Amino acid sequence: MEVRELVGGSAQMCESSTTIAEAAAAMIAAGVGSLGVPGPTGLAGIVTERDVLRAVASGVDLGVDRVTDWMTHDPDTVDEDLSVDEAAEWMVAAGYRHLPVLSGGQLIGIASIKDVLWGVTEYRARLQAENRTDD
Repeated sequence: MEVRELVGGSAQMCESSTTIAEAAAAMIAAGVGSLGVPGPTGLAGIVTERDVLRAVASGVDLGVDRVTDWMTHDPDTVDEDLSVDEAAEWMVAAGYRHLPVLSGGQLIGIASIKDVLWGVTEYRARLQAENRTDD
């Protein structure tokens, strides 16, 4: 199974000028834990629920501070054909909870650790089912 199967084909996005409060509300409304932040030449950053939590803990004004001050700039990304096993290994090794997925250099979604865990278990369940039917 490849990571393209874990993302819906369109990523939730916000502008770098979006406030932390607006980003948090957008994540809740979309049911996601991260938002891509576009830049002039592609993906400029990713803002996650962890970034929002850091901002809250620092005591900033969430209605004033912008995601650009809290996001991960120039995040690591993966190509859509990366296997979910490789994505899982990478996320564990790097401590990531969200991994931007690109197709042709364009963001098509952000795989969460939950998505990847589902993908790994689903893929293994498929393999086991195939092996049972081959007997």
